[in-house]
Amino acid sequence: MKNMLVAQSGGPSAAINATIAGVIDAGIQSDQVEHVYGALHGIKGVLNENFVNLDVICNTREKRDLLAVTPAAALGSCRWKLKDPKENAEEFEEIIRILRKNNIGYFIYTGGNDSMDTVYKLSAYCEEHGIDDIKIMGAPKTIDNDLGETDHCPGFGSAAKFIATAFTEIGCDCFVYDVPSVTIVEVMGRNAGWLTASAALARSGGRRVPQLIYLCEKVFDEEGFIKDVEKALEKENNIIIAVSEGVKDASGRYVGEETKSGKEDAFGHQYLSGIGKYLEGLVAEKIGCKVRSVELNILQRCAGYMLSETDIIESRNLGAFAAVSAVRGESGKMSALKRISNTPYQVEIGLADLSRIANYEKKVPLEWINEEGNDIEEALLDYLEPLIKGEVKIPYENGIPKHFVIESI
Repeated sequence: MKNMLVAQSGGPSAAINATIAGVIDAGIQSDQVEHVYGALHGIKGVLNENFVNLDVICNTREKRDLLAVTPAAALGSCRWKLKDPKENAEEFEEIIRILRKNNIGYFIYTGGNDSMDTVYKLSAYCEEHGIDDIKIMGAPKTIDNDLGETDHCPGFGSAAKFIATAFTEIGCDCFVYDVPSVTIVEVMGRNAGWLTASAALARSGGRRVPQLIYLCEKVFDEEGFIKDVEKALEKENNIIIAVSEGVKDASGRYVGEETKSGKEDAFGHQYLSGIGKYLEGLVAEKIGCKVRSVELNILQRCAGYMLSETDIIESRNLGAFAAVSAVRGESGKMSALKRISNTPYQVEIGLADLSRIANYEKKVPLEWINEEGNDIEEALLDYLEPLIKGEVKIPYENGIPKHFVIESI
């Protein structure tokens, strides 16, 4: 028998712990797995040999169910980039040494693009060096929904549900006044506009909010933006706008780039924020009406009180499938979703090749964005709607949601 190890990296989400719960479910049920360990803070936890015994900590279904509806990252996370093994083989050798020392034959890593890069490099290293006693699998996670080879990503559905709800409630606030106003809501999305597009799910109950949507897949033109706002104000007093934090101008520069920090993470990604505030100033200058900006920021990642039941069920199943596949001998792949139909909504789980996923960003297809670049097409709504369906029963304690906490952290 071998031990199983699971870790997570990248940004937290409302569903990543459901994936971890699925891995634990599968590990406990397998007669090929002795223990299920968790590495604290991702691949750094592996290198530091910082493990916890999850089949002891989560030894009941009740505990794993609570873990599954707990937002963020119960095992902690990291943004640690493994270098090319040809440049830094020592790091890979150390990981293999530690896994073998702890009799770990199955390693499941959950995360987004950069995390799948880690899984791909590690599994490719094992294949190249004839290491077949350790199976390495990826399980998807990213609210950005930009992983290739899967219809959608765990965490995105719950984040989309929160965003749609936020826009609905922002609309309730804005429409109480009879003076012209513009509210600009900045939504996460560096290079893919899936989250911003989900704001359109708020268009129910008779109100069309947001009236304007700008995704980062289309070139953003400031002059065109002002004309769009002026035209919208001719029809309604209160305008709500959704804009991706990563919109760029025709030269490829982030709009309002001079207002950003310019700092980058370990993977070379710029830290973005400020587009809402920048456009607020532009509207104030060019139009002069009442204007304000709202930055949802990290709230959209881990709203555990706004979980999509579809998201949590799929996330848990994807974790379990990655674990089961590793035990069956698969390695260097990621569990993934294939959509069978929208109505009724049906998906199936399979395996995807990591060489087609690592460091690839799946963007919103241009045919799902209107020609003017200020709204989305119906086909995108059809894609989004099933992903936010269903509500999860959240346990409460002293009036606030109860969370699963690993004390060792």
